Amino acid sequence: MARFEHTVTVAALDRHWFEEAAGHVVDLFDASREEGGEILLPDGRPVYGLRLLKGRHLQSGAQYGEDPAQKDREGAPEVAVLREWRPSRTVEVESRVAEEGMSMRVGVRLREPRTPKALEVSLDGHNPQGGSLYRFSGRAKADLHAWWAALEQPSSAPPAARAPVIGKAVHRLGKARLTVTPRPAEDSTWRVTVVLSVRGRWLLRPVAAVGLFFARKPIARGFREGVDDAAEEWAELLAELPSLHGEALRAEIADALTEPPEPVDPPDPAESPGPPPKVL
Repeated sequence: MARFEHTVTVAALDRHWFEEAAGHVVDLFDASREEGGEILLPDGRPVYGLRLLKGRHLQSGAQYGEDPAQKDREGAPEVAVLREWRPSRTVEVESRVAEEGMSMRVGVRLREPRTPKALEVSLDGHNPQGGSLYRFSGRAKADLHAWWAALEQPSSAPPAARAPVIGKAVHRLGKARLTVTPRPAEDSTWRVTVVLSVRGRWLLRPVAAVGLFFARKPIARGFREGVDDAAEEWAELLAELPSLHGEALRAEIADALTEPPEPVDPPDPAESPGPPPKVL
């Protein structure tokens, strides 16, 4: 088995803002209605890019997706199925995606959505035309109650005995386990430790051990870079979040749900750096 560990410092997310925003999102959808396939918020504006394709709105089995006119080039838009809608207890959604020959089922369950307590994610993928080497599965759970509890401890306190975030992936060739544990830092930031453990399965364990021995350094480097990139993306996300509360935050969320995302301008070739000068 190979084990990789990396710790990064990230900006803290305000718990009260997070729970307030989650409550507004749930309340907006809970008060929404369907009309002609469109999902209308309480103020009558349609949610952008989301339509009811089959079933009854906010009822178990309802299918949602993009407007048929907005299908991707392959003609297979993502379809999400609502498995459960109980805003005070559980919201569960399952989606199926076909991309590059792979068929994937993604399940998301949020417990106590108005003040999120736990998030569970499942992933199962396979290639219908491939064998067992083209099949994988993964499960992850974020215990948000334990996450916030870990951050309420003094910075000198030892880390939690059980990581608040645990993910597992299984393939015919091996298994992987990922844990994420936060600790408060003295400057009101978070120190987040990510640990990845990888091992082969059954008779392939000796082969996997040899492969990991020779590939350990590049894997460790890639793992650290991946965690660092995730920390940078987290910082960018926090920078874009509105520092609003109450009705102002609710209105901002409603605007974000009903307005199309701003297009991303492609990089200007004239501003891109040219090739390095030759050294004579």
